[in-house]
Amino acid sequence: MSITIQNVTYRHANNETLFQDINLSINKGDKVALTGNNGSGKSTLLQIVSGNLKASAGTVICENTSYFIPQHFRQYDQMSIAEAIGIKQQLDALGAIIKGDVSPDNFTILNDNWEIEDKALSALAYWGLDTFSLNQKMESLSGGEKTKVFLSGIIIHSPHIILMDEPTNHLDSKSRQKLYDFISKSKATIFIVSHDRILLNQISYIYELNKNGITAYGGNYEFYKNEKDKTLNSLQEKLISQEKELRMARKEARTIAERKQKQDIRGEKANLKKRISRMAMNTLQDKAEKSSSKLKEVHAEKQEDIRQNISRLRDKLPDIAQMKINFSSSELHIGRILITAEKVNFTYEKEMLWNEPLTFQIKSGDRIAIEGENGAGKTTLLHLITGKITPSTGKLQRAKQNFVYIDQEYSIIDDNLNIYEQAQHFNVRHLPEHEIKMILNRFLFPLTTWDKHCKSLSGGEKMRLALCCLMINNNTPDIFILDEPTNNIDIQNIEIITATIKDYQGTVLVISHDEYFQKEIGIQERIKLIKK
Repeated sequence: MSITIQNVTYRHANNETLFQDINLSINKGDKVALTGNNGSGKSTLLQIVSGNLKASAGTVICENTSYFIPQHFRQYDQMSIAEAIGIKQQLDALGAIIKGDVSPDNFTILNDNWEIEDKALSALAYWGLDTFSLNQKMESLSGGEKTKVFLSGIIIHSPHIILMDEPTNHLDSKSRQKLYDFISKSKATIFIVSHDRILLNQISYIYELNKNGITAYGGNYEFYKNEKDKTLNSLQEKLISQEKELRMARKEARTIAERKQKQDIRGEKANLKKRISRMAMNTLQDKAEKSSSKLKEVHAEKQEDIRQNISRLRDKLPDIAQMKINFSSSELHIGRILITAEKVNFTYEKEMLWNEPLTFQIKSGDRIAIEGENGAGKTTLLHLITGKITPSTGKLQRAKQNFVYIDQEYSIIDDNLNIYEQAQHFNVRHLPEHEIKMILNRFLFPLTTWDKHCKSLSGGEKMRLALCCLMINNNTPDIFILDEPTNNIDIQNIEIITATIKDYQGTVLVISHDEYFQKEIGIQERIKLIKK
């Protein structure tokens, strides 16, 4: 085995258990993905495997030293590129030797890696970072560039075990394809945490981490999804059957109770006619009441068993089954021109942003993706379309329309409010309090979360709260605008936003490097941006 995880448990500082008794084995050369909902502990488990975090219990055995690509980079910001990818000591030793310091320590550190600098620069160039110095601080790089720095480290170190935590989150489409090609060709053992469905389709095994432990699926994402759908359909059938059985049990209990009551009345009347003594009648009545009580207990026990079965089945159902936003169709007729751009360009300083000015139209009912490499100005174009900024050159005309803009920061959520206050902020229809609470529960915000401040929510939670607020508002937008909606959220939340956009009948504008998502929501046209 290349990686062996035995009875691993992790508890937070407050002693709350995140997961426990996790067992997993990965063979040499296997490509394995770990999925699960936000907060299930995927990144924590990967950190434990990498050795960056200590498990509360259990053991992890790796046959070789692993190379780790993190999801978050803040802790590396004060490091140089060379420090982040672990080659600074070798570079310093090489520089010292060239200057004449031939101490044994320098040769030991260099370990005959005389071409380390050239190799590192070549690796950076492969990932499009050829203009970067190895001494450049990580804080000056974008998220995508930081990811590419760590991907360059794979070429430099040639590790046998590679651990990746959401490696495609910040990558543009071209860089994602490079990573997909690398993974398909690599002979290394690869263990990835990811929600990227295209990447997951190149993986041999998928493991799902959830509140019940870890479940293995011997196939790629499509196999995993089909198996999950089968399980879901089976659970729903069992739930329907149990709910029907509960209704029948209640009906049976009522029927038998009514029949017993009629029998008791008839028996009492017959006893009166026979002039049975009051003492004897009391004895008979006492026996009847005991018999009736026992019968009620039997039926109550049966119903409670069924109710518990129903509760267990509902606990196993995915939360997405509860959430659905039924937007009505936009009032704008299909084909109406909403946006017209003629030779539009924009400049932040002196140089224009795009190689060629942009000319395009957006019509009601269109589904359009805005595409371009990192830094090509995709978000800037959305700001122009929404009127947040004005073009530096050209004309941009907007017809009267309303839009919902869900950006990468979910800025329609006010971080100064708690969850319940945020929901009420969108209650322009003055829905009664119990309806607001019911909708919050539908979107997985139970009573215990209502006082939680929005600034502490994860990306997936903010996305769900944004959809919840739109549900409360019930104001159907003419245009739905989404900026990287699938970044930093789990597959369950991706399915929620996908289902919402698929059912929506208006115009959709999206920035997304997630081609699987684009296909699912029915993208028909593309505006491609080329940076100058």
